[in-house]
Amino acid sequence: MSLEERVMDLESRLAFQDDTIQALNDVLVSQQNAVDRLQLQIAALLKRQEEMGGQFESFEDEAPPPHY
Repeated sequence: MSLEERVMDLESRLAFQDDTIQALNDVLVSQQNAVDRLQLQIAALLKRQEEMGGQFESFEDEAPPPHY
């Protein structure tokens, strides 16, 4: 294999590697955005659960109805 062929082969491999790295980066960015959205949703659900938790505690403190 001549030097010119080896250089062309290396340049070709480099181009494919660059494309692969860019594709992986795009997927990683997309997944990070999804994780960020899910974390915000979980935080909102936890806040809502804490707010609603006070409503249900008052029902637990009440005595059972007379038919029990």
